[in-house]
Amino acid sequence: MTSTISGTAKDIYLFSYFTGKSETGLHLAYSLDGLTWTPLNDGKSYLLPAVGKDKLMRDPSIVQAPDKTFHMVWTTGWHDNSIGYASSKDLISWSEQKAIPVMTHEPTVRNSWAPELFYDEASMLYYIFWASTIDGRFSEVGPSEDGLDHRLYYVTTPNFKTFSETKLFFNPDFSVIDGAILKRGKEYFLFVKNENKTPVEKNIRVTVSKDINNFPTEVSAPITRNWVEGPAPLQVDEYIYVYFDQYREGKYGAVRSKDGKTWEDVSDLVSFPKGIRHGTAFKVSETVLDNLLKNSK
Repeated sequence: MTSTISGTAKDIYLFSYFTGKSETGLHLAYSLDGLTWTPLNDGKSYLLPAVGKDKLMRDPSIVQAPDKTFHMVWTTGWHDNSIGYASSKDLISWSEQKAIPVMTHEPTVRNSWAPELFYDEASMLYYIFWASTIDGRFSEVGPSEDGLDHRLYYVTTPNFKTFSETKLFFNPDFSVIDGAILKRGKEYFLFVKNENKTPVEKNIRVTVSKDINNFPTEVSAPITRNWVEGPAPLQVDEYIYVYFDQYREGKYGAVRSKDGKTWEDVSDLVSFPKGIRHGTAFKVSETVLDNLLKNSK
């Protein structure tokens, strides 16, 4: 495939995702309107996983730095105490993969799931936050499968070489995974999944703050149906879109809002590549997309 995007300058959106059980690594799709997503590279992988016990690449989260470098983190396995990291100038050629030991200091940690990247312009720091269960930390038997009781933890870094001490990031009164942040104006929106199984929740909630380090633990009512995960927020014109993985049905859905309070389900309006699983949506320039299209196999 060797086409380019022609016409006047416009917003381009990319989606990073995995397929199947994630052994095939990083996949990318693009959209011009936030609704129709087309796979790049004929749906083939851009990067195979090489770190972690299971050598998986689940939940790839990508952010573009001020210097235009792309940074990516991902889940390397079901029971790891570290997360994966790599960087790229063009999303095609990637640096050596590394494991960031975010939870190695916790001997009873059971997992490090769905790390998410967010670059905070105010502090000029990258936030990396993920979900972990530490045995006995918040409950004897957690409300999620296998007795898990997740909370969100985080580190910050200015350069992906030095990292802050791991700290608790979000501690609501439920088992929480899949955090994702979007900033609009002066407000930060934190989207999370309520992972409680009994009674069934498995839905997406949101909490809003003007301080990235202090999100209220009182969250909204569900903004999605139950049995979804992996919220991926994206600003498209006047709307905030939140894409989500309907993992029991093997397809993707979406909600959108103009004010961040009232949400409408627009799952019938969106189309995604077959087999897409949890990832992130982000904006890029036309130059980035043109290069990806020219180099597609």
